[in-house]
Amino acid sequence: MRTRIASVLGIAMLVAVSLVWLTTPGRAAEGDISGTITSSNGSEEGVWVIAETTDLPTKFIKSVVTGDGGRYLIPDLPEASYKVWVRGYGLLDSAGVTAEPGATVDIQATVATTPAEAAKVYPANYWYSLIEPPAASEFPGTGPDGNGISANLQHQGQWVDIQKQGCMLCHQLGNRIVREIDDLDQFDSALAAWDHRVQMGQRGSQMSNVMSRFGRERGLQMFADWSDRIASGAVPLAPPRPQGAERNVVISMWEWGTEFDYIHDEIATDKRDPRVNAGGPIYGVNISNDELAILDPETHLATNLKIPLRADPATVPGMISQSMPVPSRFWGEEMIWNDPANPHNPMMDSEGRVWLTSQIRGRGNPDWCKAGSDNPYAQYFPMENSGRSAVYYEPETQKFVMIDTCYGTHHLQFAEDDDDTLYFSGGGQVIGWLNTKTYDDTGDEQISQGWCPTVLDTNGDGKISSPWNEPDRRGNYENMDTALDTRVVVGSYGIVADPLDDKAVWISSTQYPGRLARLHVGDNPPETCVSEMYEVPSVLDPSVPKEKTGFGSRGIDIDRNGVVWTALSGSSDFASFDRTKCDVTRGPTVVDGRHCVDGWTLYPTPGPSIRGTDPPMRADHHYYNWVDQWNTLGLGENVPIANGSNSDSLLALDPESGEWTVLRVPYPQGFFARGLDGRIDDPNGGWKGRGVWATYGAAVTWHIEGGKGVRPGIVKFQVRPDPLAN
Repeated sequence: MRTRIASVLGIAMLVAVSLVWLTTPGRAAEGDISGTITSSNGSEEGVWVIAETTDLPTKFIKSVVTGDGGRYLIPDLPEASYKVWVRGYGLLDSAGVTAEPGATVDIQATVATTPAEAAKVYPANYWYSLIEPPAASEFPGTGPDGNGISANLQHQGQWVDIQKQGCMLCHQLGNRIVREIDDLDQFDSALAAWDHRVQMGQRGSQMSNVMSRFGRERGLQMFADWSDRIASGAVPLAPPRPQGAERNVVISMWEWGTEFDYIHDEIATDKRDPRVNAGGPIYGVNISNDELAILDPETHLATNLKIPLRADPATVPGMISQSMPVPSRFWGEEMIWNDPANPHNPMMDSEGRVWLTSQIRGRGNPDWCKAGSDNPYAQYFPMENSGRSAVYYEPETQKFVMIDTCYGTHHLQFAEDDDDTLYFSGGGQVIGWLNTKTYDDTGDEQISQGWCPTVLDTNGDGKISSPWNEPDRRGNYENMDTALDTRVVVGSYGIVADPLDDKAVWISSTQYPGRLARLHVGDNPPETCVSEMYEVPSVLDPSVPKEKTGFGSRGIDIDRNGVVWTALSGSSDFASFDRTKCDVTRGPTVVDGRHCVDGWTLYPTPGPSIRGTDPPMRADHHYYNWVDQWNTLGLGENVPIANGSNSDSLLALDPESGEWTVLRVPYPQGFFARGLDGRIDDPNGGWKGRGVWATYGAAVTWHIEGGKGVRPGIVKFQVRPDPLAN
């Protein structure tokens, strides 16, 4: 543990030193393109200048924001010929000017003459804000013979949650290809067109099932009304242009993968030490076609490696269906996705190995995971089935190593302990872990792993004892015995280890309204495992004022002070949870998770709210979130960042002031990030020596601006001291 602490202190010192950087604002260098943007309104400040090229091994785009007087400087462009052009709110996209690094390019932009012209480049959340869900007063739903709203929906927030968790997991709502119906002339109505479009392609069954969760006819009516009003000329209010630090953002983007690929997450370094793999490749997982995507940012070369399985791929069912209810409008009956490995969420260790969650076999577990085994974890809580397991890629040998796990895996995070313990979410009923040091020493899958169910200390004796209260399949309890502890099925989605306690790990749940759970494994697991659970303050708790409620926890991360952050994808709040504010952590009152409301703080994210929602629910969607513990972005240490998956952005919060910095990706529209990662390539290099990396990957790449043929991307965010720093 001393080694880890020393490493952490070393990083902190390097970060502190590197906060001071010297620049000569506005002085163009050999690798820069600079100039001034004007229009009939005069100088255009807070608009984007974009340089793109196809001369490199993969397509490369770099964008900056204009500062005072409409001046800009695009720094450090690789040698190539670029198309340079302007995009900004209130302007029409300018024609491209061909230029090479070292050139001065002044552009006269054209002002949009109508709100509709200007709105073409507004982010998806502004268009989505025009949708009208049923009024809060119509809930609870009374079914097809009543108001058409599913009787399973008790609150308006649950309806919105279906839109966010059902549709926006794969793509934006409000981007052009969704809000406009290009083939409307083939249908009797917009409602019929929507009924058809949610059945198209390999995701058709999934989309159709989501629509039915609303109460199918009522859900279709909402979407049809929305697109009809837009077709009739409805436009949203204009977004604000970038201000302050937002004008200092430099965005670099490389394409990777193919037009069919869904590159879900990426990794650049070890979260515990952002200097690992400095200047090295960026790795992403292609969840739709079972590949590891690799980008070398120095050579601009993107490559792919097939992720293997132990079993015959034909015997391992993937996540994505190999059939479709209705042919795709873009690909017909072609099966463009095949994902038996279904890889997800890479992480890097201190040696630069890339760990990921991936299927390696069918769902049936080996005998040592099941009841009757002498495995102490199987004796404590046997596991009959699992999904993904653990895999790592060794860059030096270019080989994959597969490790069978008794529990399913989804997200993964390393603890800050001597064993390099790797924790996993996705186990359904348990939280699992792998002692990677033991595995490296022995190669033994069984002795290297463990797991524990999430059991609350509801009898308050400070430990977990069996038997315990067991939930039914709906999570309810009959005849709860207060003398017993209580097992809860939290719904394990995101996961993060606690930097202040190397025996503790946190998970997030996407089950409405959202929960966090903490597992402390103790010194002798599984017997010493104790869990806690904390529910997001919501309308389900009548003691919480409506204006302080939210819902939709998905992502999870933690700062160096032990405060947990989760972006609420449904209500679009950024929520923090501070366990030190909890007076009670065990006993009979903890079973519903509502015993520490004071630990929660909710921060509404910027952007418009969905029409008619009460309380207001913003139109953005936060697929995940991340905390910049080491100031890799340049906005400070421990800055929480939410993915603005429906707003083409990352959203960085200053918790002290409550102020937001919106890092918008202006082109191509449709930016949809999952996980984030920050890396320090040069601790003495100022802003140029650091940056935050994010994938650009909707599940359906043809939704991205440019349409069919567009490939996913990997994006690097940097914040310089001013808009002209080079």
